[in-house]
Amino acid sequence: MTGSRGPRARPASAKRDALLSTAHNLFSRQGYRAVGIDTLLAEAGVAKMTLYKQFGSKEELIAAVLERLAGEIGTSLTARLAAASGGSRGQVLAVFDWLADWVCSPSYHGCLFIKAASEYPEPGDRPRQAAEAFKAGCRELLETLCRDLAIPDPARLARQLHLLLEGALVLTFLERDPRAANDARDAAEALLDAASTQSP
Repeated sequence: MTGSRGPRARPASAKRDALLSTAHNLFSRQGYRAVGIDTLLAEAGVAKMTLYKQFGSKEELIAAVLERLAGEIGTSLTARLAAASGGSRGQVLAVFDWLADWVCSPSYHGCLFIKAASEYPEPGDRPRQAAEAFKAGCRELLETLCRDLAIPDPARLARQLHLLLEGALVLTFLERDPRAANDARDAAEALLDAASTQSP
């Protein structure tokens, strides 16, 4: 039984990966609703049956693209945090250094998670749910780092830092100017300095 499934599993995985990668590229550049199923299938070189067998719907494909991207970002961020010096303060700033690298990369065409929440506004929409889960995870990461700073209100600082992150993502896309990420880092450093002067 195991042997009979092996040869079929690899092509299925390859087709799934092709769909995810193609969808990611198209959605990044054109948005979600603007990309039709036929265009997506032609670019990926797969049949319509493959899409529905692997994902069930376009919306589930979008959610899968976002979940895969979230995993890739998590892996990249984890490596950056592990290499950061300066304890939790240094790790918070490392998040902003990572952000600056991301928005300067050729593959950055705006935040796919923000775009998903915009194009799929209903709470039950799977793309929106995937976007909300990722953004909540970002806030939780910041709060975890802030709790190690011995400050009075780490949750509040985490929310402020999260606002800086999201603002930088939007401005770098709207203005096509990556300096917003560096400005966000400077503002984050100022917030950290201010928080450290408060009595716990």
